[in-house]
Amino acid sequence: MGSIITFHIKHLTHTLIFLLPYFLCAYCPNNSIISPPISPPLHIPPIPKFLDHRLREVYPIIQAFKNLITSDPFNVTSSWVGSDICNYTGFYCAHPPNNQSATALASIDFNGFGLVAPTLDGFINQLPDIAIFHANSNKFSGTIPPKLATLPFLYELDLSDNNFSGAFPPHIFHMNRLSFLDIRYNFFTGSVPPQLFLKNLDVLFLNNNKFTLKLPENLGSTPALYLTLANNKFTGSIPRSIGKASSTLTEVLLLNNWLSGCLPYELGFLKELKVFDASNNHLTGPLPISLGCLEKLEQLNLSRNLLYGKVPEVLCALGNLVKLSLSNNYFTKVGTLCGKLIESGVLEVKNNCIRDLPDQRSKVECIMFFSDTRSCPRPSTFDIIPCNVTPTSNNPPARPKRISLAYTAFVRHRLL
Repeated sequence: MGSIITFHIKHLTHTLIFLLPYFLCAYCPNNSIISPPISPPLHIPPIPKFLDHRLREVYPIIQAFKNLITSDPFNVTSSWVGSDICNYTGFYCAHPPNNQSATALASIDFNGFGLVAPTLDGFINQLPDIAIFHANSNKFSGTIPPKLATLPFLYELDLSDNNFSGAFPPHIFHMNRLSFLDIRYNFFTGSVPPQLFLKNLDVLFLNNNKFTLKLPENLGSTPALYLTLANNKFTGSIPRSIGKASSTLTEVLLLNNWLSGCLPYELGFLKELKVFDASNNHLTGPLPISLGCLEKLEQLNLSRNLLYGKVPEVLCALGNLVKLSLSNNYFTKVGTLCGKLIESGVLEVKNNCIRDLPDQRSKVECIMFFSDTRSCPRPSTFDIIPCNVTPTSNNPPARPKRISLAYTAFVRHRLL
């Protein structure tokens, strides 16, 4: 009997639960039926439409790099939105060499943006069509991505004035199209591999790092037009091979290093040379008169060294010379033509041992310097001039003025 009662109670309970919504409808206005709550429709963002599939492929790479940036003082990344990558600030598109009908991200110019990011790895090396990458005056850190060597079109790389560090990136040697390399004002250390000077570069700016290297014998093998190694810790003498770059080297900056030895006679072979600065080193010996062959020379700075002897008149006769800085050495004599350049302000010889000129070293200081025996290898070469020189006149020629590209490398924020 008890089991029958239990069965009826369970059956009644199930029935009431089933009929409950109908009983509740008695209290609904207009006998309306209560419907379950309806969820809002799921919002699916539209798929961006890209001008070319190459741009679609780099879009997530750009967005991932954007998320890495921790500081953007000029809010340039606010434009990095949507599918129109060619109009992002700092991004430029063009037709890639392997498909003139396509549109690809070809160039990036972040110069002066002040962006802060811990690395470029995973960004620049993932842009397969990039040809130019300029990022002067940012605060990018880490090392240069090794996979840059896989980029087939990259020929200009400017990472100057950032916080990169570590050894010189060896993968640079495998970048076959690279012709412009600017890594000045960073924190690179260690040696610079000599094979760098075999690479087919037009511009090589390494200044203001912490590189240490004895200048290699193959320095003159460089095809570079502009060579800036200043403000590092390079040692040794200027190699005789520098004369091999006679048809290319235009501006050479070696100042503020630890160079020593005598100036090579072969410097006079550099027929395209316009600027040469090896000031503030430990160079010694007389000036080779072969310097009188540098017909295009405009600026020569050898101040703050240990040079001595007579300033060659053939050097002062160069028609394009606008600045000849020989201060803080131990020169003992200047001729008539050089004297006129002193008067005009072209030649600076303060703090030498030239007795009949003002602002020279003391007699005691000069005697102490010359009390040590000093000599240079191949002494006969200092009196050889490997060109036909027009006889000097007592009237210095007119001097043109030109802005040096290499010297602009010392302006930290200068955009070359």
